[in-house]
Amino acid sequence: MQTAENPLARDFNLKSLLLFAMPTIVMMIFMGLYTAVDTVFVARFVSTDALSAMNIVCPVINLTVGLGTMLAAGGSAIIARKMGAGEEKRASQDFTFLILSGAVWGLLITVIGVLFLGAIIRGLGASRLLFPYCRDYLLVILLFTPASMMQVLFQNLIVTAGHPGFGMTLSVSAGVANVLLDYVFMVPLQMGIRGSALGTGIGCLLPTVAGICFFAGTRGHLKFAKPKVDFTLLAESCANGFSEMVSQMASAVTTFFFNMVMLRLLGENGVAAITIMIYTQFMLSALYIGFSMGVAPVISYRYGLGDTHCLRKIFRICLFFMITVSVVVFVLSVVLGGPLTGVFARKGTPVYDIAREGFRIFPISFLFCGINIFSSAFFTALSNGRVSALISSLRTFVFLILFLLTLPMFFRENGVWLAVPLSELSTMFVSIGFLVSLGPMYWGKRN
Repeated sequence: MQTAENPLARDFNLKSLLLFAMPTIVMMIFMGLYTAVDTVFVARFVSTDALSAMNIVCPVINLTVGLGTMLAAGGSAIIARKMGAGEEKRASQDFTFLILSGAVWGLLITVIGVLFLGAIIRGLGASRLLFPYCRDYLLVILLFTPASMMQVLFQNLIVTAGHPGFGMTLSVSAGVANVLLDYVFMVPLQMGIRGSALGTGIGCLLPTVAGICFFAGTRGHLKFAKPKVDFTLLAESCANGFSEMVSQMASAVTTFFFNMVMLRLLGENGVAAITIMIYTQFMLSALYIGFSMGVAPVISYRYGLGDTHCLRKIFRICLFFMITVSVVVFVLSVVLGGPLTGVFARKGTPVYDIAREGFRIFPISFLFCGINIFSSAFFTALSNGRVSALISSLRTFVFLILFLLTLPMFFRENGVWLAVPLSELSTMFVSIGFLVSLGPMYWGKRN
């Protein structure tokens, strides 16, 4: 039975919704920042070739994050819906089963990845120059895959449990630990790119251990309970969160194509430049992702209650926020393009010149991607995984691959930079079409 104690049950307005989502927003921004710091350390303290190697093996990391996010986002919507319907005991059982499933998946990835390490790296297109860097980095990352998977699950489900502040604290702590350990391993201990991977892996352990302790000892609405082995739940979670998996796997495929196109056009320097752009994009779009993740449990909860009026109100608040932030992020990315590029590569180097040129075109994508990211998360929260997956696959794969394979033939590297803005713009029209199709439920007057 619903109780007033549940943080998801309050009556949200713009201020209270932003306050509820703020910890998740801060968490994602901080994740973007410390991921960027990670790449800066590699570029500055090792080499830009090592930075290129990180991007070469990035598809394997996308797979791990994709599986974890698929379980977390899809399962979160189901769990929040059941909490909203008063089925708190079953929600805790489902939560525990999803956590255990994520741990098993992580172990399988570790075993398979280590056994076929060389073949995977060669399949990702690493050149002879980049192969040793790829091997040293990916081996360490694979050993920490179970912890990485658990981190993604706990960061999402702690928000669903109604404790976004705690989730933010875990993320910030993990980020600080990652940055400090990166420096220690890479500078005083001179461990090179392996030091970066080791710092990242140990950083994943902190929220994993803290999450286990939190849910084992909590007396709240969501906690560890004796799980029921329910493969139907697993299938529904995967289906509902499939858009997030599609997004990550599409990112893996497009990263591969980005690397291959830039390697052909501009060599290893081109791969380093696209790496800078990809990590900068993640850092600047963290606000969209964090807000969408932060409000998703609220949407799912109200959907479980059948509260159409409140859903309509929340939807309009979110849409206003996304449009406003899109303009702000675009302006910031244009103004800060030069300084951001200079953080990764020294001014006057080939890598800097290539990336700086990209920053004259690439930021246009920030005007459109916010609506797309929120739309995908919104339909996931409504347990409409098909529409969510379609939106994600269009923006991160279908349109992007189409433009990436055609535009460079006419515009060379400028075609690479144009591919992302045109993909986001094309997807935005599709997203708006699906949002409008919801009809009076969200756009019309109160019934």
